Amino acid sequence: MREAMLWEPAGERVHCLLCPHSCKIADGKRGICGVRENRGGTLYALTYGRISSIAVDPIEKKPVFHYRPGTTALSIGSVGCTMKCEHCQNWQISRSTITDADLRDLPPERIVTLAEEYGSRGIAFTYNEPVIWLEYVHDVSKAAHEAGQYTVMVTNGFITQAGLDALGELIDVWRVDVKGFNDATYRSLCKVPSIQPVLEQAERAKKHWGMHVEVVTNVIPTINDDEEQIRGIARWIHDALGEDTPWHVTRFFPYLELSHLPPTPIPTLHRAREIGHEEGLHFVYLGNVQEPGGEDTECPDCGEVAIRRDGYRVAEGDGDRGTCAKCGRSLNVVG
Repeated sequence: MREAMLWEPAGERVHCLLCPHSCKIADGKRGICGVRENRGGTLYALTYGRISSIAVDPIEKKPVFHYRPGTTALSIGSVGCTMKCEHCQNWQISRSTITDADLRDLPPERIVTLAEEYGSRGIAFTYNEPVIWLEYVHDVSKAAHEAGQYTVMVTNGFITQAGLDALGELIDVWRVDVKGFNDATYRSLCKVPSIQPVLEQAERAKKHWGMHVEVVTNVIPTINDDEEQIRGIARWIHDALGEDTPWHVTRFFPYLELSHLPPTPIPTLHRAREIGHEEGLHFVYLGNVQEPGGEDTECPDCGEVAIRRDGYRVAEGDGDRGTCAKCGRSLNVVG
């Protein structure tokens, strides 16, 4: 447990300034995330250093395709979330609390040494929502940078500007989910009032902090698969983040409260990819599905395949290709 960052007194409550829920928390109570608690007028981060999940993953599994391809990241998570997505694949930890989860304690320095021991070049904060782990993410990331390791946030992006800025100099990759393209979808699917903070802070992550940004949209039948939302996401990525920003459109499988829906039809994914290209995006990938070439990086100018992928495996030697070997065009790949 650690005193939290980003809070202020609010009468008999404390006001958490980390995410747009802007919780005003009574003594002895926790915010919506379930892991930030008012104890005697001080806000505490209950999950500091507390790990629910740890693994060595290819960075492609996040998915991140244009940052250090072919490397692995030590991936860590805890419990809790700012959203309650109806299709959450990690609900066992995202909806858990510190009292009903099996957690181990690891200080920031140990995370860095574990990454070194397992040959990982970076650390990814993932599995549950890392925004609510701010203090620990901050300290691990600082130690990681001192050791020459990269850092990745796999996030729903629901964060305040103050929260993002607290991590701005310490995070290399902002891998953000955009789960729809209107407030109604976010209210029904994610149980948050608005998409706007997600979009605004993703843009700030790239333009103000210089983070590498990649976007994921899990395409869900009847929820966010209409052309208006798909085209809206693609157009926003193009206009706000740039035409070379990778967009991963992934297949939904029935789960949790959405177990009654069918898996995403493959033609729907292909159409989403077409829409991305129509809106001027150069790198649109298909995820959660085996489609020939669906995960390859092709040069948008000459069509040369620069990075070949088979699932999470990158073809030998392709991970270093930041430019097209045939025509020399930059591929927005950080090697």
